[in-house]
Amino acid sequence: MTQRVQTPIALTIAGSDSGGGAGIQADLKAFAALGVFGCSAITSLTAQNTQGVQGVLPIAPDFVKAQIQSVLSDINVGAIKTGMLATSDIITAVAQLLSQYPQIPLVLDPVMVATSGDRLLAEEAIEVLIKQFIPRATLLTPNLLEAAALLNQKVATSLEEMQQQAEQLLSLGANAVLMKGGHGSGKESTDLLLGREGCELFNAERIATKNTHGTGCTLASAIAAGLAKKLSLRDAVAEAKHYLHHALVNANRLTIGQGSGPVHHFYTFY
Repeated sequence: MTQRVQTPIALTIAGSDSGGGAGIQADLKAFAALGVFGCSAITSLTAQNTQGVQGVLPIAPDFVKAQIQSVLSDINVGAIKTGMLATSDIITAVAQLLSQYPQIPLVLDPVMVATSGDRLLAEEAIEVLIKQFIPRATLLTPNLLEAAALLNQKVATSLEEMQQQAEQLLSLGANAVLMKGGHGSGKESTDLLLGREGCELFNAERIATKNTHGTGCTLASAIAAGLAKKLSLRDAVAEAKHYLHHALVNANRLTIGQGSGPVHHFYTFY
């Protein structure tokens, strides 16, 4: 008799991007490209395209919880990724629910501002995120701007400052922190992973392209996909970094919209 192989499954809890380049849409594309079945719980609807965010409609917290409960009560989810949570009430609701599933790895992408500069997290929700959600995270994945906002500090401009801020974020309770260097400068984009076992750097050539919409969502989702496939955290980050790099290398093969277009999630297929 043929033995059934467990399907790797990941759940994204995030906002919908009507333009398709970030949020839930980017998450599901990254899951699929890396061989993982994707489930979703939508926290907010956005009217959004490559040029910006024209509107945001948060979903009622109870219905966000209902989506998550529906998935987790039936489907064997191997990893969870959270993105845009929008309001303090949604953060509280999701944090309380996920506390019942401590065995499922959680990648927390603290989405605060879109690539266009539009705010995606209410100011008063930041403290709630810090106190209620970060301690549940297997991995926290802030970019340089988000890390500075979480700590109320200036944006890190060197590896030393990135490590210092990562250490401060780690002290907030997360199991590990990945400081993303995409908003930095120089020929290489360096991400810094800091966990209980130490620090490791992941380097890739910085790609000159305007098609960077959804890079943070894509990286965090790719890491969650790796964890769903039972990779170690370090190997999941390495696989995700490699995947995003090539999605950026191939981004200019796409012609989508008039602003900041998406990365090429399916570069190996077309």
